[in-house]
Amino acid sequence: MKKIIAATLAPALLCLAAGQAQAFDNRVTLGALGGTTGVGAELSWRFHKRLGVTAQYASGLDWDGEFDTDEVDYEGDIGLSAGALKVDYYPFAGRFYLTAGAMLPDMEANVRGTAKEQQDFEFNGNLYTTDEIGALQGQLTIADGVRPYAGIGWRSSHRTGFGVFSEIGVMATNVDVSLSSSNNYEATDPLLRADLRQEEQELKDEAEKLPFYPVAVLGISYTF
Repeated sequence: MKKIIAATLAPALLCLAAGQAQAFDNRVTLGALGGTTGVGAELSWRFHKRLGVTAQYASGLDWDGEFDTDEVDYEGDIGLSAGALKVDYYPFAGRFYLTAGAMLPDMEANVRGTAKEQQDFEFNGNLYTTDEIGALQGQLTIADGVRPYAGIGWRSSHRTGFGVFSEIGVMATNVDVSLSSSNNYEATDPLLRADLRQEEQELKDEAEKLPFYPVAVLGISYTF
């Protein structure tokens, strides 16, 4: 009888032992990253085989750009930085994950506009000389505050030690534009003030053609 009971229980005990050996071991990962929001760091905690949370911050990505409207040639220097707090979902309990959460971006450009071919400015059919206006100056905000984010990613391993990770996603933008003349001419000319508001709207409409900012990240990590 004892032999029969032992023979019956043995497979069950082996399965239980195997299940315990494969039990999920939650771990914390610290990483360094670079991407379309700059360079920075992330801290990730995978507390379940299918769930984790990640905090990131990146900055330092600055670049110069040129663009124009029908009336003005613009150039600007753009500074980018962003933090993020996300929930990661591993649908297959492996390396691939889906992620969603909130980003806290600070993405702004200082812009300067000059009349095309150094001629007079024309807004809504109204002419202004470069002596009157000087140049246009202002700020273009791509995204700030709290913005929704969604993406997909991959991590090389959940074991202790070094690894790599990558992620791509999109963040919703909230464009805003503020312009003034370098000579402050609009302070005494209400017509120019109205025309500048129209020019701001044209710039905003142009920037909003891309309602999302692409986020791409590549990094190395160490899992504890």
